[in-house]
Amino acid sequence: MNNLRAITAALVLSAFFVNISFAQFQAIPILPQPQTTDDQTTPQSFAPLPAQGLPIPAQLPSSQLPGTPQFRSPAIPQQGPVPPAPQAPGLRPELSEFEKYVTERPVQLMDYQLEALKRFEGIAYQYTSRGLPPDKTAIAVQVIGIANQVDSQTQTPPQPGARDASGISQSGRQMVIDAGYIVGQPDTLITAFKLLGIRSPLTMHTDIRQFGYDLFAQPPSTFAPLDKTPVGPDYVIGPGDELDISVWGRVEGQWDATVDRDGKITLPKIGSLGVAGLTFGELKDLLKKEFSKYYKGFEMSVSMGSLRSIRVYVVGYAQYPGAYTISSLSTLVNALFEAGGPGKTGSMRDIQLKRNGKTITHFDLYDLLLKGDKSRDVRLMPEDVVFIPPVGPLAAIVGNVHNPAIYELAGETRVAQLIALAGGLDPVAFKNRVQIERIVDNTKQVVFESNLEEIGQKDIKLDSGDIVQIFPIVQDFRMVKIGGAVQREGEYGFRHGMTVKDLITMSGGLKYYAYGKEAELMRIKLTQEGPRTEKIMISPERALSGDPASDIPLEENDSLFIRTIPDWKRYQVVTISGEVKYPGTYTFKKGERLSSLIERAGGYTDQAYLRGAVFVRQSVKEIQQKGIEEMADRLQKEIISQGAAAAASALPDDVASQKLESDEKQKFVDYLRSLQAAGRLTIRLAYLRLLKGSRYDITLEDGDTLYIPTQNSVVNVLGAVMAEGSFVYSDKLGYKDYVRMSGGFARTADTSNIYVIKADGSARKASNGFLGWDPLKSRWEISTFGEKTKELEPGDIIVVPEQLQSTAWLRNIKDITQILMQIAVVAGVVLKLYK
Repeated sequence: MNNLRAITAALVLSAFFVNISFAQFQAIPILPQPQTTDDQTTPQSFAPLPAQGLPIPAQLPSSQLPGTPQFRSPAIPQQGPVPPAPQAPGLRPELSEFEKYVTERPVQLMDYQLEALKRFEGIAYQYTSRGLPPDKTAIAVQVIGIANQVDSQTQTPPQPGARDASGISQSGRQMVIDAGYIVGQPDTLITAFKLLGIRSPLTMHTDIRQFGYDLFAQPPSTFAPLDKTPVGPDYVIGPGDELDISVWGRVEGQWDATVDRDGKITLPKIGSLGVAGLTFGELKDLLKKEFSKYYKGFEMSVSMGSLRSIRVYVVGYAQYPGAYTISSLSTLVNALFEAGGPGKTGSMRDIQLKRNGKTITHFDLYDLLLKGDKSRDVRLMPEDVVFIPPVGPLAAIVGNVHNPAIYELAGETRVAQLIALAGGLDPVAFKNRVQIERIVDNTKQVVFESNLEEIGQKDIKLDSGDIVQIFPIVQDFRMVKIGGAVQREGEYGFRHGMTVKDLITMSGGLKYYAYGKEAELMRIKLTQEGPRTEKIMISPERALSGDPASDIPLEENDSLFIRTIPDWKRYQVVTISGEVKYPGTYTFKKGERLSSLIERAGGYTDQAYLRGAVFVRQSVKEIQQKGIEEMADRLQKEIISQGAAAAASALPDDVASQKLESDEKQKFVDYLRSLQAAGRLTIRLAYLRLLKGSRYDITLEDGDTLYIPTQNSVVNVLGAVMAEGSFVYSDKLGYKDYVRMSGGFARTADTSNIYVIKADGSARKASNGFLGWDPLKSRWEISTFGEKTKELEPGDIIVVPEQLQSTAWLRNIKDITQILMQIAVVAGVVLKLYK
């Protein structure tokens, strides 16, 4: 029975301690994420407002967009179907099929070419082109592979070496196996594509559109109202026109007459006159003739008032075909603007005006756009029909022409004529290469190349779907290089017969400190095993004098380096200031020492305090700054690792305190990163006789600075004392005496780690007694014995550090109390059960 009780008590205590151990971990329930409805997750589609830039619902009709212009004849209200609003200003019209074909063609790569591109530094292959940095671009590519074919009827593989009608080996047929984007900087992509012999879209601009259609994408809003424009003598009078007739002289009168539906006007005494069908010039002659029958000695003025409206029809492949009511002064071009112009499938070259079943004129918009010729733009009559036939053959021209675009061909068009339509070649076009891509029988695409002279001789005729590419002049830089002690270093153009003397002369000649005895000429030789570098030694002086042994002919890519005379360094200076007789900036020679500089400066003055000399060196500053940065990086890593370990084992109550502690450590790291190294090198000056030959008589370096202060008789106390201060130095006082003069130690002072910063920049721990440990010599020594310097000197700083580590006694006592209380409760329960 006693054994049973002992075993039960052991099990209860084990369970109790297991519970305490697991209490350090917090159970986090895994709950499903709340689901949102479509109304909450689907945002409303918005389109940008072109004028104001404000979001408006995308489903709002374009005719209701605020600020969207409605184009129609001014002063004449439209009747019949109202065409949809044209494309908002600044937006490009929808692409046609041929535009998509030209613009959206991806680059086709073989699978082995893709693998080669991936090996270039800075080039990647990915499946999205979004979120790219501004300095990178993406090229859409199709990856082509070889797929083995098997005869579907015989199920037998093809014979080796057999080819089909297209010339592709029957043992494998090309097919698209992948697609994505090649991403990189444009210069890198262009270079890589050139090296692999791949045509790059970066070197040929293919983002072009069908020529002329943008004219109607944003019709001009500055047309004068047609009812305010003057009427010419050829204007035809019709029902609805208003006439203003004025007579003065022996008889005076003014009448306003409107042409009625029968084409007549009625005037006093004259009666009814039929005027419909007359021109405005004929009308004035008729009225004067009729008035002359009744009156003599008068003058007459006839002008048009409000003009009638007419109905015309724009049909065929217009952007917005329909019937339009427009001013009687409108012409063919006005009607085209009303209908939004031809659609992308409508012709720009053969717009027809039909009247009473007959074709009145054929209007070519290219004449208006390219030549400014509007002679065929006739005035419209009621019931006229503007017919836009389907677009004719299309050909594209891209590259180095003034206006690359897709042009509609009218009749037989040659390559030279297409170049003329595009404004001709630009100044950097390469005339010896013209590439034409052609679709043959809508089944395959072929490419052939020529030059402008051959094209002119062969008189090549363009077919629909042709793409003519004009390439830029290839940059062929043939250079030689010169560097070193010359007036103008750099690369110079190479020509055959160029010698070393020519190159030195073009660079402005040798500098006065150039080493004329010998120079290096590096030459690259191409061999079957690869490039081989050859070094040739020449004499620049002999080359300039014309010696054939040194004035040798150069080859392309040669590099000439002119040396400087040995040990040449210009403007090496040091600065000395403070208590010397002649402070200032001095030049020095190689190997000169500090004692020599002080001697050249006239030596010390009587007020010089040698123990406080400050010597700053640039190379030391760089090393110190690098050490600060490395220390900050190391502390950053420690904070991260310690924070992760503490978070894994922390109780919920400790999370806030640990976060605060981590934030304070991070502030310290940030403070370290903001520090700038001083570059001070600790030296101990002495009188010149003693300084010469000592270890502190260092060799000078360019940029060194030496400052010698005046005599300082003050000792400073800083840190965890009651009142920081400065006190007059006395050789009879120790550091504890100065601490007492500062009010004594603070409650958080670390009295075991007090140190003294000496006037020369060094630091040492303050001695706590008669015996002291010397860490440099690893031995105990009697203080003041064996020391060359005193513990305290004028200008020293006593630093009392703070106690950085403290124990959280209250938190520890609380945790221990809770554990003891739980043990007591469990023990009491166990005793109660077995009594």
